[in-house]
Amino acid sequence: MTCSLGGWVNRSVSGMIEPMAATQTGATDSGVSTAGSVGASSVGTRIVRADLVGTGLFVVSSVLAAAVFTEPFRIAGALVALALFAIGIFAFLSSYWTAVQRSRAEHIAVSQLYFLGAGSAPKSLRRTMNGALVVQAVVALATAFSRTNTNGKSGSTLAFGVLVPMFGLGLNGLWCARHGTFAHRDDGAAVRNDATVKINSRDATPSPQERDQNANQG
Repeated sequence: MTCSLGGWVNRSVSGMIEPMAATQTGATDSGVSTAGSVGASSVGTRIVRADLVGTGLFVVSSVLAAAVFTEPFRIAGALVALALFAIGIFAFLSSYWTAVQRSRAEHIAVSQLYFLGAGSAPKSLRRTMNGALVVQAVVALATAFSRTNTNGKSGSTLAFGVLVPMFGLGLNGLWCARHGTFAHRDDGAAVRNDATVKINSRDATPSPQERDQNANQG
């Protein structure tokens, strides 16, 4: 299972490298800001790979814990869920900090940052990472509701799984904050400044009546 999971991850990530490179190159040519060059995509690839591996581990551990429901599997499932949650919190805070720095010069929306929307990421990558986030949420809810009692008592360690989507959100944000494509703030400022200059120049130009009055007064 480990080998097949690793092969699937490698195929999924490899299939996104060329589209990501082409998209980043096109974005750079069109003047839209990207955080890094195509050569930096290896770091972004590691984030995607970590997202897929973490999602796979969570699915395996939580499904086994729900199916077998013995103490060792319950503990393992809870530990995996808590570890992914901790990683997600760190990635979320890191992405927020990076996005704040970039937002001084670029327009960044929450939907772009954490859901990779509005052209901030290539379509293939957006489908993969948001798909992993959906899988995390669905598996967490399904396994938590499948075992609501433990040894006749209310409650189950499978409830820790509902924390795992923070892992997907955090890695989405981390990838987008570092490698996402956003519009420059100075583009809008330039348009506004150009309009202001035109208005000021029009106001500074005297009308024919004003010129006649000035000539008569002279």
